[in-house]
Order: sequence, then C-alpha cells, then structure tokens
Amino acid sequence: MIGQETPTPGTAATVPVLQVTDLHVTFPGETGPVHAVRGLSYAVRPGEVLGIVGESGAGKSAAAQAVLGLLPDGTEVRGSVELDGRELLGLDDAALSGIRGNGIGMVFQDPLSALTPVYSVGNQLVEALRVHQDLSRKAARTRAVELLDLVGIPDPQRRADAFPHEFSGGMRQRAVIAMAIANDPRVIVADEPTTALDVTIQAQILDVLKTAREVTGAAIVLITHDLGVVAGFADRVQVMYAGRPVEYGTVDEIYYRPRMPYTIGLLAATPRLDGPVGAPLVPIHGAPPSLSSLPPGCPFAPRCPVAVGRCREIEPVPAGGTDAGHTDACHRGEEIGEGSLPREGIFGAVRGEGAGESGTGGPSPDRGHARTQAARTQPARTQPVRSDSAPTDSVPTDSAPTAPAPPAPVPANRPSTRPNRTASTPQQGVTQGRPAGTGLAAPTLLQVTALTKHFPQTRRTLLKRPTGTIRAVDGIDLAIREGETLALVGESGCGKTTTLLEIMDLAAGQSGTVRLFGQDVRELDRAARKRLRRDLQIVFQDPTAALDPRMPVGDILAEPLRTHRVPRGRIAARVPELLELVGLAADDAGRYPREFSGGQRQRVAIARALALEPRLLVLDEPVSALDVSVQAGVLNLLDELKARLRLSYLLVAHDLSVVRHSADRVAVMYLGRIVESGGTAEVFAAPSHPYTRALLSAVPLPDPRKERARTRILLSGDLPSPADVPSGCRFRSRCPLYATLGAPERRRCREDDPLLRPVPAGQRTYGPRTAGHHDPDRHTAACHHPAPPPPAGG
Repeated sequence: MIGQETPTPGTAATVPVLQVTDLHVTFPGETGPVHAVRGLSYAVRPGEVLGIVGESGAGKSAAAQAVLGLLPDGTEVRGSVELDGRELLGLDDAALSGIRGNGIGMVFQDPLSALTPVYSVGNQLVEALRVHQDLSRKAARTRAVELLDLVGIPDPQRRADAFPHEFSGGMRQRAVIAMAIANDPRVIVADEPTTALDVTIQAQILDVLKTAREVTGAAIVLITHDLGVVAGFADRVQVMYAGRPVEYGTVDEIYYRPRMPYTIGLLAATPRLDGPVGAPLVPIHGAPPSLSSLPPGCPFAPRCPVAVGRCREIEPVPAGGTDAGHTDACHRGEEIGEGSLPREGIFGAVRGEGAGESGTGGPSPDRGHARTQAARTQPARTQPVRSDSAPTDSVPTDSAPTAPAPPAPVPANRPSTRPNRTASTPQQGVTQGRPAGTGLAAPTLLQVTALTKHFPQTRRTLLKRPTGTIRAVDGIDLAIREGETLALVGESGCGKTTTLLEIMDLAAGQSGTVRLFGQDVRELDRAARKRLRRDLQIVFQDPTAALDPRMPVGDILAEPLRTHRVPRGRIAARVPELLELVGLAADDAGRYPREFSGGQRQRVAIARALALEPRLLVLDEPVSALDVSVQAGVLNLLDELKARLRLSYLLVAHDLSVVRHSADRVAVMYLGRIVESGGTAEVFAAPSHPYTRALLSAVPLPDPRKERARTRILLSGDLPSPADVPSGCRFRSRCPLYATLGAPERRRCREDDPLLRPVPAGQRTYGPRTAGHHDPDRHTAACHHPAPPPPAGG
C-alpha cells in the first residue's frame, strides 16, 4: 500500500519489475503492413524512471499500448512483456483487466478523453479502487479524497463531486494521475503527460509524478518528445526512430556523450534558455520514413549527414535496453564515441560533457544585447533557407515533394504585388527595432493603448440574464516597430488570443486604441480596412486546419492575391516565387496539403501569409504542433524572412525557449494584464515580477546536471477565472512572495492594483541603455515588491 519504502534504482532492487524483450507491433494498412514497433527492448526497476523519446510516429505510444494490451483487434504483437516475471502477451482481456490500474497504471496524454464526462471525478476514482480492492463505497470515497489531496487538488472533499469539464487541464491531469496510483501499481506508464499544458502546470504535473514515485515506489516509463522534461526526471533514456530503438543509456550518457547522429540532431535542434541568444538552430532535414515501406539499410540514412554506403545497405542491430549499458544502432557509433568523428561536426554545436558551464547557467547579457547584429540583420544570408522536405524514399506519402534548390536572394527590382510599395528589398541594419548606427527608433507599425475587451457572463436561461463580466483583456499597451519581434507570453486563459483577435479584427473595440501603420482602426471604413489587411497577416498554430484540404497549394497561395485583384500574370509568377522563398519547390504548387509533412505545411502557411507582402505578421504558436527537429527549420526560416523582407512579428508562444531564441522584446501577460515587459535578454536574465520568475524557473533545460541543480518555483493552483479577478494585485492568490510578506505589505497587495513601472536601475543588466525615461525599450514590471538586484556577476 501507499507508504512503502522506495528502493534506490539499480542498487537494492536489481530485478526488473517490467521487462520488454524484442517487442514488435504491426498494424494492417491499405498499402501494406505498418511496422510501428520493431525490436524494442527495455527493463525498469522499482523506483526507476525510463524516458522514451523520439519524433511523432517513432512508435512510442504504440509500444506503451502494447504493454497494456490496449491495441485494436487485428494488430500483430510479438515478443515478450513481463511484469514481475509474469508474461502479459497472450493474456485474454479479463486477465489484463486485473493488471490495468493495479499492476500497471496509465497516465494518458489527453485527460479529458481519459475521464468519463458523465460521472464525477470522485465516482471514477471510487470505481477504480473497488474494481481491484475489497472496499466499501464509504471507504473508497474516503480514499478517493485522500488521493485527490495527494496530487494537489485544492478542496478535495468538494472537488470529488465535480465533473471533468469543471476541472482545468492541469487539474484533470492530476486526477488521472490519482487514478493511476490508486491501487499502488508496480509500474506507471505516462504517455506525454505534459503535452499541451502550460509550463507552470507542466512543472506541477512533474512534481506530482515524482511524489507518486516516492509514495508508491513504482517504476515510471515516461514517453515524451520534450528533451528538457526527460533530462530532469529520467534515470535512463531510450531514443526511438522509425519504430526502432536507436540509442539507450543513462541520462548523462545520452545528453553528454550521444553516439547516434539522430540523438545528436535532436539535441542540436532544441532551443535552450541557456543557449547562445539568436544563434540559428540546427534542424534535421527531411522526415521519418513511411513505416509501411521502409528503405533498405538504416532508416535514418536519408537524413543523416554522415551516412556512408554501408548505412544504406545494412540496418544496424537495435540498441539494447536492458543491462547492456550505453548502446546505439549506428554503424559509425564507435567512431563518434571515440571522437574520431566529432559530434560537433555532425549537425552543428552540441553541448558535450561540461560544455557551456559558465558558472551561472544563465544567458550572457552581452551576447543577448548584440544578438541581431550577427544573426538577424543580414540583408541576404549566404546560408540558404533550407527546406525540411525529405528525399523521395523518406517522406511518408506516396509521392514526395521535390527537393528545391536553395532560394536566391530577393532581387531588388522584382515586380511587386503592391502598386503603392517598393519591392521587398532587404532592410539594412535593423537592430532591436532601431536603425543601426543611429539613436533613433524605427517606425512604429503597431501601437496598442489601454486595449480592453470584456465579455458579459450570462446564465443559460430563456432571457440570458447577465451574471457578471469576463475581463479577458483589461487595459494593455503594446508597441511593435519595424524589423522587431515582440513576444506575448503567459498561461492559457491570460488573454493572449483575445488580444490577437482584437488586433486582427481591425474594429473599434470596447475601449482603448489600436493604431496600425499610423492609422487609428476606429476611423477606417470598410475599403480602408481591406487595404490595411494586406499589411497585416497571420500564421496559425495548426497548419492542417489552416489550409483547405480540397485545394492544391498553388490555389491556396493564389487565393489572397485574387481577393485583392492582383493581375493574373503577376499571380502566376508570384506563386512559385513564394514556394521558393520558404524553401519548397515551384513544382509543389500542384500538390495538396495532405501530401506534405507537418513542417512543410507550416511553410506553405507562411508562404500564404507572405503572398501580399505584409509588413507585420502575427504568429500564433507557429511551431507548437511540430516536432523539435522540424520546428528548428521553421524558426530559422522565420528569422531569414524577417531579415530579408523587412518583416515585424507579433509572436504568441508558450515555449519560453522559443521566445528567447526569436524575440527582441517580450511582454508577460497574466489575467488580462501585462505584468512585465522589456528586452528579451534583460527580462530573461533578471526577471522582476514573481510570475515571470516562476515561468522561467519552470522551463526545463535539456541538461541533466543543470536540471538536478535547479530549484523550481511552483505556483499553487491554476489561473483564476477572468470573471472573478482578485482585488488589488491579481497575482497575489498564487504569488509565492505574498506568503512571506508582513501585514502592511500584504494589505497593499490586496488593495492596490500595481501599475507597470520601470525596474529600478540596480536591477537592470544594461543600465545605460534603458536609463532614459522615454526609452521604449525600458524594462518595466507591475509589482509592489519587485525582485532584488541580481548578485554581482550573476
């Protein structure tokens, strides 16, 4: 039962609790069998955490479902899965039902789908307990409340009677974890348990999983694509590619001494809070192969920069995952391990053992301040914009898009689709929104002042009586200048999307002003709004939903041009030009969105947004739906386009590592207000508001040593409802600093709503640059008790 002592992994508990040997999973497919898992082996001991990582389609989730016997009928599964020495493969459903939730607990990726919507959370926990234990309903109810309290559900006695839709996403995931540990399982399988959660909630969920492991002594198999999560949580790591294990070892071996080029590429493609600011990421070009028609040899060979002839002829033996130590499935792994084939030269700079240890673990202010000089303001980089399109034998479609030639720099005299604008020649020397070598600010493209958007809250009756007000956006100020990227960050529900919609709507709004390109949108008529929309375009989060599946890509790109009556001849020339601009081939115009990989579809969406030569792009989570290897290529593309086409970006993202890589300035939003803003390097190096500090501390680093040494600031509870905003400081109900204050200071937090004020000079890392009162780059925060100055040299 709960309370048993947790064995130390790898010492006292030497016998694996779960052992998977040579597991194969094959699904029937229209074009032939789909070999989803091929030769997977691993073993986990009580109290040990095994992290399984890889791109989408690598076979991670299929392997987890095979362990639990959850695969659909018709699936061929062979190999061995042993729980405490008992073979699970071949058991009937009745026998497996006695193991699921008892011997093995499962935490699914989507908690809303995992919970039954018509039963209360408490009743579902009671059912899970009584199925496997001889408990009365009253005893099971008491135990269910204890479990909800254990995983951090506030007021568990009352919340046990709530339904899943009444819980936030983080609370639903906590409830699923409570159900997974209800019967003290020997193993917990967590399938992407933090995907789609805010970084603060992700930190809470990982803390809950750690508590579950300590309390139950269970082994954990953690399936994730987030290398930062694995670095700080796992003891051992298994990397999967194309259904096959390609590298296995301790977390330090995998992160500091990887031997498989695919692992090296994943680490190089991951944006990091502690990495060099503004440096281009290193994508893995191409896409995983189709699992129904695998190429001969190593499946990674078409994407591998160091593949040799043997790699294309003979597939390496799968990486062992039991007691074999550090193993890899690479013909050149020994060369990489010995150093005769340097890791750094395969995909670019990768942190090796001890690399980059500056003593602070934080960003360098000097590098951050000079970021755009080398990496952002080149009029036409010599490095071509690379596509993530794959060779023909590796794209998971019947016919792959052809690999394009590197795009040439944008010619200064090319025809423009804009009769009233010059061609999109490169902008010279824009740094942090300022013309290089001058003290003057670049032109302001977007100015938002005191923007407010409230929604009436009504009771669902015939007359819809108003019962309150939802304060989605509650008076915010924003400014974006030419050549600049402003990032808007914060948890889900803080008002970011509503802010974007208000800006994109070009309507009068409730209150406040929105000025685009010097024009107040309240004063525009319908025709003027249509003209203005040419300069303001958006790239959505999900390219699959944003692109019409019934239209070929050429028609998708031509549609906005036709809407704005661009001549037919210019449209015919512009479509291939756009495809080449984003690293695709002109021949791809006749293909449909389904024939492209996820990264390629996002490139098409970017090309569509660029069709009318806009000046400002709104990027709504542009890479959150992409694998890390693909998102690196898209982020590099956005950097290239910004420098070459004089673009400005309003970026919304929940991944703060992406924000640090891409943004010049950042605005942190909480419950409809901006609570901190300033230059990205300044805010990240010396955050002033407690909320910003909590956000940054929750971001995982793909560095095991740094993750083990970090102390996280865990926020209590979830974001309050915008229909019930706390008085005074709206963050005080979750603020870790508030609990440490004296009575007078607390009273001020309860009664006075703090305004954005410049951060005291002693707290800034670049004092002279932001010292001027009228400097729009100044670092500001809305807190009565901002953070103290950082230590000298910190």
